[in-house]
Amino acid sequence: MSLGKQHEIHRRRFSRNLGVGLTLGAFMLVIFGLTIVKVSRGDYEPTRAPAAQEQN
Repeated sequence: MSLGKQHEIHRRRFSRNLGVGLTLGAFMLVIFGLTIVKVSRGDYEPTRAPAAQEQN
């Protein structure tokens, strides 16, 4: 049994925080997924220094 009834502003704040948290989590998953796809496809190739290319 709680000591006092939860005020309406706390319910609204929780709802807003939950929405922001879920949105942030979804954004992080999209960025992570794009990173994994880009790295696994081989699009990410570090640039070589000009001296390293001359030796080959």
